[in-house]
Amino acid sequence: MIDLSSYIDHTALKTETSQETVHKLCDEALKYSFASVCINPSFVKTVSSRLSGSQVKTCTVVGFPLGATTTESKVYETENVLALGAQEIDMVINVGAAYDMNWALISKEISTISCSCIKSGALLKVILETCLLNRSQIIKACQIAVESGADFVKTSTGFSTSGADIESVKLMKETVGDKAQVKASGGIRTYEDAVAMINAGATRIGTSSGPGLLKPKNT
Repeated sequence: MIDLSSYIDHTALKTETSQETVHKLCDEALKYSFASVCINPSFVKTVSSRLSGSQVKTCTVVGFPLGATTTESKVYETENVLALGAQEIDMVINVGAAYDMNWALISKEISTISCSCIKSGALLKVILETCLLNRSQIIKACQIAVESGADFVKTSTGFSTSGADIESVKLMKETVGDKAQVKASGGIRTYEDAVAMINAGATRIGTSSGPGLLKPKNT
């Protein structure tokens, strides 16, 4: 049986997320030694303080969930949350730019944000929103992400038409190889779901069901 604890980004990104929910998320992440707690930017300072001194990282999102803000906005948001204590950044690409084949814009965004992350010693995960992309777009987006300095490529925000799927994770891993890691996120609610994603190539699992993922259904 796989110990999933170190794979999990324990997540609460819904609009109605409260301080109480975030405190509970942190306590669960500390109890189970999850990889990170992933929250909206307004909670970064709270989470960073609560997790201080632990191995659990503070993760937040940028350009979330649509990815359609300006490059300048994404850069400012990144630098702001890094200053507040974020250690991992999950940034949404401009999906419309991928449809327009404006890969230069996507590359510029990722590389600029990557520079800010490197200066702060933070990881950068690039969210592709694979449910909206075809196979060739996923491959190209992964290639651009790697070339532009991303540490991870990530499947989904969890707020679009669907979340992670096995075939997309496999394709992403085949494309990035050892140059980056893959995060599967969106719709992963059971131990079996998580293991399937890991077997497909994911090394991080984004989920709001962290404690419930740790054991198979029948145990």
